[in-house]
Amino acid sequence: MKRRNFIHNSSCAGLATILLGAYACKENKKEASEKEEAPEAAEATTVPFFELSLAQWSIHKMIREDGLDPYSFAEKAKAWGFSGLEYVSQLYDPELKKANYSPEAMAAFVEKSNAEAKKHGMQNVLIMIDRQGNLAVTDAEERQAAVEQHYKWVDAAAAMGCHAIRVNLAGSDVPEDWKKNSVDGLTKLATYAKDKNINVIVENHGGLSSNGAMVAEVMEIVNMDNCGTLPDFGNFCIKRNDPEDYSAGCADMYDIYKGVAELMPHAKAVSAKSHRFDSEGNETEIDYEKMLQIVKNAEYKGFIGVEYEGDELSEEAGIIATKNLLLKIGKQLS
Repeated sequence: MKRRNFIHNSSCAGLATILLGAYACKENKKEASEKEEAPEAAEATTVPFFELSLAQWSIHKMIREDGLDPYSFAEKAKAWGFSGLEYVSQLYDPELKKANYSPEAMAAFVEKSNAEAKKHGMQNVLIMIDRQGNLAVTDAEERQAAVEQHYKWVDAAAAMGCHAIRVNLAGSDVPEDWKKNSVDGLTKLATYAKDKNINVIVENHGGLSSNGAMVAEVMEIVNMDNCGTLPDFGNFCIKRNDPEDYSAGCADMYDIYKGVAELMPHAKAVSAKSHRFDSEGNETEIDYEKMLQIVKNAEYKGFIGVEYEGDELSEEAGIIATKNLLLKIGKQLS
């Protein structure tokens, strides 16, 4: 081979080697980059096993103390990143009670709420009913009156596309009487709600309703598809030192994790209660990872409602902190 050709061929071979090396290097960097990005992409696409709703009680101070219009609920919840709405009946008492809960007043409540939910693309999930009588009271006439006072809220929930109303099982403090009364009250109310496709769900909300085992037993006796529970992470005080002063503390506290586990087999909604957070964003009184594992173990996939009740943060900051904690742990468990 002539020297000129040899040099030319050698130069081409060298250039090809350099180009191939550069290409290989580029491909290696691309693969490495893809490997580095993969976990982040996977993390971004991971979604929790539940949907998020906002309990309107989380903004009760804004409504009662700051004059916030309760009908701005949908707008606020949307802005904070929620998709579902959990209404609280007593926050509309100023107008509804004044009108004696007339059909016209209830229809106006439904129409305004539906309009706001539609406007902001939100889903009406449930209505939490308070101050409508005691469903577990021993007096039969009083109990029947309480059942009937809930009818209008069943109708409202149906008209709003909700799946449930949340009720309280207040009444007798005698376990056997409470259980019998609860079965009667819930059976009658759930029978009315059945044709409306509305669930009647019980929250652990003080008194014997905070005894998870007893509520679960009531559910098994009632044995109706549209009667269930709404486990709340934090409402497990059966008896307070002073019923008129919540700051006096609890005299008889039921185990919160045991209680939620007992209620979850009958759960049609879940409430994530929160009060205060540490510097890392964890709730200081409730182990959210343990709670959410209990919820997941029950194969629950519905809405979890944020219900912030603390006083160390503003209501907005507390709501966001609770939401962020749920999403963080929910993604880890998914």
